[in-house]
Amino acid sequence: MSFYNRKKPLSEPVDPVVAFVTAPDMDCARSIADTLVAQHLAACVNIVPTVESVYRWQGQVENATEILLVIKTRAGHITAIEDCLTQLHPDDVPECIALPIIGGAAPYLHWLAEQTGRD
Repeated sequence: MSFYNRKKPLSEPVDPVVAFVTAPDMDCARSIADTLVAQHLAACVNIVPTVESVYRWQGQVENATEILLVIKTRAGHITAIEDCLTQLHPDDVPECIALPIIGGAAPYLHWLAEQTGRD
């Protein structure tokens, strides 16, 4: 059986995703990560301390040093994560994008499902 195939089916559909959020500083990043995990909206959040972002904002090209959050969650939690960002993130338009996890180690995917299963 391939590494990318689940060895046993999950008891419920999970639709695991990885979400990416950038934060302006480490305090903000830790606050978001702690809240998401505490509320079972994420199984795990990796905090990548320094990324350089180049983007267009209000007609100008901007450069910023930011903190990247790599959030392992389920698709059904993205709206709640966006709501959390509204409360905890200082930006008017915080980055929040999600990509599907199309495969992975079955034990890890089961753990992700267990950790994010409470609504």
